[in-house]
Amino acid sequence: MKKKVMVGMSGGIDSSVTAYMLQKDGYEVEGVYLKLHNRTDGYHERNLGYIKDVAEFLNIKYHILDLADKFTAEIYDYFVEAYLEGTTPNPCVKCNKNIKFGAMLKFAQDHAASYLATGHYAKTDGEFFYEADDKTKDQSYFLSQVDKEALPFMMFPLSTYKKEDIVKFGATLSGVYKRITEKSESQEICFVETVYTDVVKRHANIDVPGKVLDEEGNVVGEHKGYAHYTIGKRRGFTVHGAHDPHFVTKLNPKDNTIVVGKKAALEVNEVVGKNLNMFIDDIEFSCSVKLRYRSVSTPCHIKIEDEKVYITLEEPAFGVAAGQLAVFYDGQKVIGSAWIESSK
Repeated sequence: MKKKVMVGMSGGIDSSVTAYMLQKDGYEVEGVYLKLHNRTDGYHERNLGYIKDVAEFLNIKYHILDLADKFTAEIYDYFVEAYLEGTTPNPCVKCNKNIKFGAMLKFAQDHAASYLATGHYAKTDGEFFYEADDKTKDQSYFLSQVDKEALPFMMFPLSTYKKEDIVKFGATLSGVYKRITEKSESQEICFVETVYTDVVKRHANIDVPGKVLDEEGNVVGEHKGYAHYTIGKRRGFTVHGAHDPHFVTKLNPKDNTIVVGKKAALEVNEVVGKNLNMFIDDIEFSCSVKLRYRSVSTPCHIKIEDEKVYITLEEPAFGVAAGQLAVFYDGQKVIGSAWIESSK
């Protein structure tokens, strides 16, 4: 009897090729589309059009799972609140944990699927996540908060492929696959149609000019509203009489001020994290850490104490933002992660 795999299908080429590959490998494949938000620009209709055509080509069944209310409460609201609190959110990490490999995995299991597969570029052996072979598309960072118990049920068929090869391969399969390869790629944050501030503006007036401070608390310029800035940003504010570039080092929502300094002011050597998700039991060890998705791994020493993690970097990092994720790697293996609470 064939094992059933539920494939999370987005209407994009990665998940569409994933479904094809698994069917060719002998699995019974069904698809599931997540309706996560209420965009009114035809977003869902376009995606479902592609999914319907792929499902017909493969002769497979597909489901529509409406998680819009859960997504709003756990992802969208968190995203808005984080910016209003002066931190930098990472909604994709939360979505992977709570929605895709939380609620969607439960849906797959409730429909008698042995596995849930997606078009993520990452690897798993059922115990750990690992970086994908295509490092430019690797998504292991975004998966590092997923519950350990979910890993034995996850499959990532694209883990050893390069994105460009998947696109080329997809274009050879059928007319619908070729059309999918020709459409524009979806942006990283699915509910942000243009820039994140447009989303936040729907819920609060963030266009309130404020003062720019230096590190001693002196007023040195003006800005257009603190929620327009993230740590490390260097444009969109004025610093009177400055010749060298200045960067945002701190956001103060209570008085609508931002603190700026030269690049050296962004240097961080110690980071504190909370809400750990660990795949190993050690409480003190050395490893490498990524403090942002696109950042380079930095060697560090880890100490876990009282449900917090204390990260001592062997080399300074720049522009570390509260609200982002610190992901711990042993080579290509993800061994844990924590949400950044503070740094110095």
